Amino acid sequence: MSLLGRRGTSSEPTGPQSPPVTMEARTFWLLVMVLPLVSSSSTGQYVGLSPNQCVVPAKDRVDCAYPDVTAEQCTNRGCCFDSSIPGVPWCFKPLQEAECTF
Repeated sequence: MSLLGRRGTSSEPTGPQSPPVTMEARTFWLLVMVLPLVSSSSTGQYVGLSPNQCVVPAKDRVDCAYPDVTAEQCTNRGCCFDSSIPGVPWCFKPLQEAECTF
């Protein structure tokens, strides 16, 4: 058989081929990319603050930002954000933790 007759029917690789990607590998990489985005945007964590510092009674909140500040902008300022109580500052100064002195 001539070379022309065998063209396209060869089972030998014709060039560089990437290994097959399994569904588990795709799922893993998707989680690696998505989880940090989800966890950083939805947790409402207080940047550099302990959770206890943001347990401030509504009547004792001291405003820490301007109207319409976002949660991210507020926490980036080192403040606490809680929009669950209307009529009080949502972005407020945290409680100061007692410093240990020896």
